Amino acid sequence: ASPPSSSPSSPLWALPEELLLLICSYLDAQALGRLGQVCRRLRFLSSRDLLWRRIARGCLNSGFTQLGTDLAVGIPVKERVKVSQNWRHGRCRRETVLKWKCKQVAPFSSTFLMPWMEMDGEYLYLSQAENIQAYPLCPDGAGVQRHPQAIFSGHQEDVCRFVLVNSHIVSGGGDGNIVLHKIRGSYSVKFSAHEQEVNCVDFQGGLIVSGSRDRTAKVWSLSAGRVGQCLHTVQTEDRVWSIAISPLLRSFVTGTACCGHTSPLRIWDLESGQLLTCLGTDFHHGAGVLDVFYETPSLLLSCGYDTYIRYWDIRTSTRKCVQEWEEPHDSALYCIRSDKNHMIASGSSYYGVVRLWDKRQTRCLQSFHLSSPTSSPVYCLRFNTTHLYAALASALHVLDFTAP
Repeated sequence: ASPPSSSPSSPLWALPEELLLLICSYLDAQALGRLGQVCRRLRFLSSRDLLWRRIARGCLNSGFTQLGTDLAVGIPVKERVKVSQNWRHGRCRRETVLKWKCKQVAPFSSTFLMPWMEMDGEYLYLSQAENIQAYPLCPDGAGVQRHPQAIFSGHQEDVCRFVLVNSHIVSGGGDGNIVLHKIRGSYSVKFSAHEQEVNCVDFQGGLIVSGSRDRTAKVWSLSAGRVGQCLHTVQTEDRVWSIAISPLLRSFVTGTACCGHTSPLRIWDLESGQLLTCLGTDFHHGAGVLDVFYETPSLLLSCGYDTYIRYWDIRTSTRKCVQEWEEPHDSALYCIRSDKNHMIASGSSYYGVVRLWDKRQTRCLQSFHLSSPTSSPVYCLRFNTTHLYAALASALHVLDFTAP
């Protein structure tokens, strides 16, 4: 698109646009904003994504990974930088968008409702008891609609966790089964996986990995003619709370309850099922790992009962994490997510506390209390560049960072 017409009176306008962009590339966000107030041509020029991309890569949750990959194509970079300031300063509008009946008996039992969720560009998928419901995201970016458009069922007991990959949902339930759904279609597969609850699952490259209270992790095939066939059974000697496949599809990590004498974080070979390495040496008894998240094939985040977020770089060391952040109120951390760049979001076990962290700082950046007056853990959280969704025991909360 050509820039709006103007009547320049300065020799500066005689310069080619490439040189003008080069000059503007040395300006910071404040200077670019002021430049855009001069005239229509400069407003057009100073709003170019090319100028804002460098600034955005240093911002929180602007849609760029550490390697520069843009995860939010289609949204003007300048607007993302503006919204990023709201994330940094905790400026948002809070709303409880969904409520449901809560049943609680004991943590991590089949009668304790622990909602889980995933998002794509159109829907938020939320587990409620034995079903997974798909709620449309509002097209104007104003949160989520309150009535599900689709319901995925198949478990006889509560869904513990599920993943959304390549238009498929793979879920593990308290009934010990794994269920595979094709989102747009009636195709589904269900098979018996573990003797006890399937606490966690992941799905990549035609393989499913699952972890259970029965102290095993398993690798399952989804290739033609071998759907639901167990390829490996890993004896973890401890209850498995979290699991994730490496982006390179060569290994997977398990997070266990840490009730034995081995590290709760272990990496296994996906092809053979053999142990490759243990992460960390200083976990105390009971420091179970409740969530793990791969940022890259070599960078991994973990959190759990010992109140720490740990950042692992397996290229440099498997004995010590490269960074760690402590939950300031000594609460267990149930879930973590990152923007794959500078920001981490975590969910705590008491009073529905969501915290935002900047990896470049040691202290918590912002915190939000969502469950007052009753106390509930934040079991799962997801976010995009504008909204954060947090699932508690009986409600789904949304933080809208487009509204200061």
